[in-house]
Amino acid sequence: MKNSTKWIATVATAAAIFFSVNVKAQTTDKSAWRLGFGIEGGIPTGAIHDYSKFELGGTARLQYGVAKDVALTLTSGYYNFFADQNAKDIGGKSIGLVPVKVGVKAFFTENVYFGAEAGAGFETSSQYVKNTKLILSPGLGWANKSWDVGVRYENFSGQNDSYGTVALRLAYGFAL
Repeated sequence: MKNSTKWIATVATAAAIFFSVNVKAQTTDKSAWRLGFGIEGGIPTGAIHDYSKFELGGTARLQYGVAKDVALTLTSGYYNFFADQNAKDIGGKSIGLVPVKVGVKAFFTENVYFGAEAGAGFETSSQYVKNTKLILSPGLGWANKSWDVGVRYENFSGQNDSYGTVALRLAYGFAL
Protein backbone atom coordinates (compact mmCIF):
# COMPACT_ATOMS: atom_id res chain seq x y z
CA MET A 1 0.00 0.00 0.00
CA LYS A 2 2.86 2.34 0.85
CA ASN A 3 4.43 1.93 -2.62
CA SER A 4 1.12 2.55 -4.40
CA THR A 5 0.64 5.74 -2.36
CA LYS A 6 4.09 6.96 -3.47
CA TRP A 7 3.27 6.08 -7.09
CA ILE A 8 -0.04 7.97 -6.96
CA ALA A 9 1.69 10.99 -5.39
CA THR A 10 4.32 10.93 -8.15
CA VAL A 11 1.65 10.77 -10.86
CA ALA A 12 -0.29 13.63 -9.27
CA THR A 13 2.86 15.77 -9.03
CA ALA A 14 3.81 15.10 -12.65
CA ALA A 15 0.27 15.94 -13.80
CA ALA A 16 0.26 19.18 -11.81
CA ILE A 17 3.56 20.26 -13.35
CA PHE A 18 2.46 19.49 -16.90
CA PHE A 19 -1.01 21.05 -16.50
CA SER A 20 0.39 24.27 -15.00
CA VAL A 21 2.80 25.01 -17.87
CA ASN A 22 1.50 27.75 -20.20
CA VAL A 23 1.64 26.37 -23.74
CA LYS A 24 -0.27 26.67 -26.99
CA ALA A 25 -3.44 24.63 -27.31
CA GLN A 26 -3.25 21.20 -28.89
CA THR A 27 -4.79 21.05 -32.31
CA THR A 28 -5.04 18.07 -34.56
CA ASP A 29 -4.93 19.33 -38.13
CA LYS A 30 -7.13 17.35 -40.48
CA SER A 31 -5.05 14.84 -42.48
CA ALA A 32 -1.97 15.53 -40.33
CA TRP A 33 0.26 12.64 -39.29
CA ARG A 34 2.19 12.54 -35.99
CA LEU A 35 4.54 9.97 -34.47
CA GLY A 36 5.30 9.63 -30.77
CA PHE A 37 7.60 7.44 -28.72
CA GLY A 38 6.78 6.79 -25.09
CA ILE A 39 7.91 5.08 -21.94
CA GLU A 40 5.36 3.84 -19.46
CA GLY A 41 5.14 2.28 -16.06
CA GLY A 42 2.19 0.67 -14.37
CA ILE A 43 0.74 -1.24 -11.47
CA PRO A 44 -0.64 -4.68 -12.48
CA THR A 45 -4.20 -5.55 -11.46
CA GLY A 46 -6.30 -8.70 -11.46
CA ALA A 47 -4.83 -12.21 -11.56
CA ILE A 48 -1.31 -11.04 -12.46
CA HIS A 49 -1.05 -8.84 -9.36
CA ASP A 50 -0.20 -11.95 -7.31
CA TYR A 51 2.97 -12.44 -9.39
CA SER A 52 3.97 -8.96 -10.55
CA LYS A 53 3.87 -5.60 -8.81
CA PHE A 54 5.34 -3.47 -11.64
CA GLU A 55 4.99 -3.14 -15.40
CA LEU A 56 7.42 -1.20 -17.61
CA GLY A 57 7.11 -0.71 -21.33
CA GLY A 58 7.88 1.32 -24.39
CA THR A 59 5.50 2.21 -27.22
CA ALA A 60 5.35 3.95 -30.56
CA ARG A 61 2.10 5.69 -31.55
CA LEU A 62 1.13 6.83 -35.03
CA GLN A 63 -1.62 9.46 -35.04
CA TYR A 64 -3.78 10.74 -37.90
CA GLY A 65 -5.97 13.85 -37.50
CA VAL A 66 -9.53 13.42 -38.74
CA ALA A 67 -10.79 16.75 -37.31
CA LYS A 68 -9.44 19.68 -35.29
CA ASP A 69 -10.01 17.89 -31.99
CA VAL A 70 -10.11 14.20 -33.00
CA ALA A 71 -7.36 11.82 -34.09
CA LEU A 72 -7.12 8.11 -34.85
CA THR A 73 -4.20 6.19 -33.35
CA LEU A 74 -2.21 3.02 -33.97
CA THR A 75 -0.04 1.93 -31.03
CA SER A 76 2.44 -0.92 -30.58
CA GLY A 77 5.45 -1.67 -28.42
CA TYR A 78 6.43 -3.98 -25.58
CA TYR A 79 5.27 -4.36 -21.95
CA ASN A 80 7.13 -6.35 -19.31
CA PHE A 81 5.38 -7.48 -16.13
CA PHE A 82 8.31 -8.12 -13.78
CA ALA A 83 8.04 -11.27 -11.66
CA ASP A 84 8.15 -10.70 -7.91
CA GLN A 85 9.10 -13.14 -5.14
CA ASN A 86 5.71 -14.96 -5.29
CA ALA A 87 6.26 -15.83 -8.97
CA LYS A 88 9.86 -16.91 -8.39
CA ASP A 89 8.70 -19.28 -5.62
CA ILE A 90 6.73 -21.32 -8.20
CA GLY A 91 9.35 -21.06 -10.95
CA GLY A 92 7.66 -18.19 -12.76
CA LYS A 93 9.27 -15.70 -15.07
CA SER A 94 8.37 -12.17 -16.02
CA ILE A 95 5.59 -11.93 -18.59
CA GLY A 96 6.17 -9.97 -21.78
CA LEU A 97 3.40 -8.70 -24.00
CA VAL A 98 3.37 -7.01 -27.42
CA PRO A 99 0.28 -4.79 -27.81
CA VAL A 100 -1.18 -3.82 -31.20
CA LYS A 101 -4.02 -1.32 -30.71
CA VAL A 102 -6.13 1.10 -32.71
CA GLY A 103 -7.91 3.95 -31.03
CA VAL A 104 -9.18 7.49 -30.90
CA LYS A 105 -8.08 10.65 -29.06
CA ALA A 106 -10.76 13.31 -28.56
CA PHE A 107 -9.72 16.67 -27.07
CA PHE A 108 -12.55 17.97 -24.90
CA THR A 109 -10.73 21.05 -23.57
CA GLU A 110 -7.45 22.82 -24.19
CA ASN A 111 -4.68 20.16 -24.25
CA VAL A 112 -6.78 17.55 -22.37
CA TYR A 113 -8.09 14.47 -24.15
CA PHE A 114 -10.03 11.27 -23.64
CA GLY A 115 -8.51 8.24 -25.36
CA ALA A 116 -9.85 4.79 -26.06
CA GLU A 117 -7.99 1.89 -27.66
CA ALA A 118 -8.76 -1.73 -28.53
CA GLY A 119 -6.60 -4.44 -29.99
CA ALA A 120 -4.64 -7.60 -29.34
CA GLY A 121 -1.83 -8.40 -26.94
CA PHE A 122 0.59 -11.20 -27.76
CA GLU A 123 2.25 -12.79 -24.70
CA THR A 124 5.92 -13.50 -25.38
CA SER A 125 7.29 -15.13 -22.25
CA SER A 126 4.59 -17.02 -20.42
CA GLN A 127 5.71 -19.99 -18.36
CA TYR A 128 2.97 -22.24 -19.71
CA VAL A 129 1.44 -21.07 -22.99
CA LYS A 130 1.78 -17.93 -25.09
CA ASN A 131 -1.73 -16.52 -25.33
CA THR A 132 -3.29 -13.72 -27.34
CA LYS A 133 -5.33 -11.28 -25.26
CA LEU A 134 -8.08 -8.84 -26.15
CA ILE A 135 -7.00 -5.34 -25.04
CA LEU A 136 -9.49 -2.64 -24.05
CA SER A 137 -8.02 0.61 -22.76
CA PRO A 138 -9.72 3.89 -21.76
CA GLY A 139 -7.58 6.80 -20.60
CA LEU A 140 -7.16 10.51 -20.00
CA GLY A 141 -4.22 12.61 -21.08
CA TRP A 142 -2.62 15.97 -21.66
CA ALA A 143 -0.76 16.82 -24.87
CA ASN A 144 0.87 19.75 -26.59
CA LYS A 145 2.85 19.92 -29.85
CA SER A 146 5.71 17.81 -28.42
CA TRP A 147 4.70 16.05 -25.19
CA ASP A 148 1.93 13.62 -24.32
CA VAL A 149 1.24 12.47 -20.75
CA GLY A 150 -1.54 9.96 -20.24
CA VAL A 151 -3.03 7.78 -17.53
CA ARG A 152 -5.07 4.74 -18.47
CA TYR A 153 -6.48 1.44 -17.36
CA GLU A 154 -5.63 -1.39 -19.73
CA ASN A 155 -7.47 -4.72 -19.56
CA PHE A 156 -6.06 -7.94 -21.08
CA SER A 157 -8.58 -10.78 -21.34
CA GLY A 158 -8.88 -14.18 -23.01
CA GLN A 159 -8.26 -17.90 -22.49
CA ASN A 160 -10.04 -17.85 -19.08
CA ASP A 161 -7.37 -15.46 -17.78
CA SER A 162 -7.82 -11.75 -17.27
CA TYR A 163 -5.55 -9.08 -15.85
CA GLY A 164 -4.79 -5.42 -16.32
CA THR A 165 -2.64 -2.47 -15.45
CA VAL A 166 -3.08 1.13 -14.36
CA ALA A 167 -0.34 2.92 -16.27
CA LEU A 168 1.27 6.31 -16.85
CA ARG A 169 2.74 7.06 -20.32
CA LEU A 170 5.19 9.89 -21.05
CA ALA A 171 5.84 10.39 -24.76
CA TYR A 172 7.61 12.76 -27.11
CA GLY A 173 5.99 13.28 -30.50
CA PHE A 174 6.50 15.20 -33.72
CA ALA A 175 4.73 15.92 -37.01
CA LEU A 176 5.58 13.79 -40.04
